[in-house]
Amino acid sequence: MQKNTREIAIVAGTVVLGTLAIRYFSRNHQPLETVPFVDLSRYAGKWYEIAAFPLIFERGCHCTTAEYTLEPAGYVKVVNSCNRKSPQGKKTVAVGKAFPVAGSNNTKLKVQFQWPFTGDYWIIALDEDYSYAVVGTPDRQNLWILSRSPFMAPTLYQNLVKLTQQKGFDTDHLHLTNQSCFGN
Repeated sequence: MQKNTREIAIVAGTVVLGTLAIRYFSRNHQPLETVPFVDLSRYAGKWYEIAAFPLIFERGCHCTTAEYTLEPAGYVKVVNSCNRKSPQGKKTVAVGKAFPVAGSNNTKLKVQFQWPFTGDYWIIALDEDYSYAVVGTPDRQNLWILSRSPFMAPTLYQNLVKLTQQKGFDTDHLHLTNQSCFGN
């Protein structure tokens, strides 16, 4: 009986801590709005990372790109690549899949690089000609500013930074991506 009481206490404690963590990380944030619709066939192709919140597995990366390909099976193939800062200039490639979330008009995707783990990929800004996109996560812990070209006009970049601030992202964590290997 004592063992069951301890297990119930652990489960209850976990639930309480989880609820508190969700409230803590989601406080002061309205639900994250996405764009109304994304045409995945237009979204497919190569994107250059202009700026992002640095992720641990991207340390030392520069010349970062993402390439999206629509697959007949109904998902999007994702190929992220970057060059590492090293004498060899080693290229790192990560291949994954993105699955549109039902009912989201393709504005929310679940991205998977290692089964069974998935992450949110919400398109929160998209130019009408699909020349730039801003992608984030609803907890505001991840953010990417993407462009079809390796460089973005400073005015446009600053406008997108302001937009992400208005959506509750802490842009002090935003780092410009070095895309110098693509020229000017």
